Amino acid sequence: MENISAYQVELSCSKAGRHNYIFIAVPIIYSTIFIIGVFGNSLVVIVIYCYIKMKTVASIFLMNLAIADLCFVMTLPLWAAYTAMHYNWPFGTFLCKLSAAAITLNLYTSVFLLTCLSIDRYIAIVHPMVSRVRRTIMVGKIICISIWIIACLASLPAFIYRTVVPLKENITVCAFYYPTNSSQTFLTGMNITKNVLGFFFPFLIILTSYTLIGRTLKATFHGHRGRTRNDDIFKMIVAIVLVFFFCWLPHQIFTLLDILIQLEIIKNCQFEDIVDTGMPITICIAYFNSCLNPFLYGFFGKNFRKHFLQLLKNIPPKFTTHASLNTKMSMLSYRPSDHHSASVKNSSHLSEHEEQHIANT
Repeated sequence: MENISAYQVELSCSKAGRHNYIFIAVPIIYSTIFIIGVFGNSLVVIVIYCYIKMKTVASIFLMNLAIADLCFVMTLPLWAAYTAMHYNWPFGTFLCKLSAAAITLNLYTSVFLLTCLSIDRYIAIVHPMVSRVRRTIMVGKIICISIWIIACLASLPAFIYRTVVPLKENITVCAFYYPTNSSQTFLTGMNITKNVLGFFFPFLIILTSYTLIGRTLKATFHGHRGRTRNDDIFKMIVAIVLVFFFCWLPHQIFTLLDILIQLEIIKNCQFEDIVDTGMPITICIAYFNSCLNPFLYGFFGKNFRKHFLQLLKNIPPKFTTHASLNTKMSMLSYRPSDHHSASVKNSSHLSEHEEQHIANT
């Protein structure tokens, strides 16, 4: 790979995927995703860190999910400029490798975190007794650290094999370069891994988890007055599964087609043009999931919306905590003249608080 700059690489289908509307539309979409993604995920990080304080396993997963999306969307301006300049990469080899690795890192961290979040919701709702023992803060942190390590290892091939490659059209692209057949076979295996480990297995787990959650909720709330709330929960579950599926499925299909082209099973410039033209579009759809995650997993939550409004009103977290503390103190000092009655009522309030705490975990 040291001799890449000594010659220019010639592509078999040099015009594949090079259309003016791609060079205009894709940078606009990337820029939009960048703005919405930075805004939405930054709010999630601020609200969870300042108000919610990562006191639950779900909040830890959401925090890491927002950080992963933030790390990724920060590289989108580079890819927007790259596409706008007709796939000409002027930012050097290191940023080429780093930006490519960030894509793979975000793919695996997001998918694994969404999968763990669905499993966490399943345990909390379907097996509440087991959840008290297994759903601890320490377990959540260990799982997140493990996910980041696995995702970093999975993104190493992108960092190693992505490099700046000069083409005969006097442009320089940021692309995978593998001078030997063994390297190409390795990268083909990595793409297959992305299909299987990065989409199909996680989606199967997510779909199974939320299906079992839906059945449990349906049985629990059947015939009760909480039917409206039950319907809202079902809508939320359906939205989570469908958004994940439809955002990533097109990209995974085109990745599979790209594998067939790399293996030279498909040798047709017209078909390669379709794949190379559709790939940026499917990438835009997949990246849009980074914008939707804050809305689906954060803004739809009642507790998150409350803290989000506090943030907009510039109410400090400590002030909110003191206010709630004063409320509790006023409840505990109720009817101080009757000491015996007060002690009974205080123990009753404590019991209710414990029950509420158990219900919220």
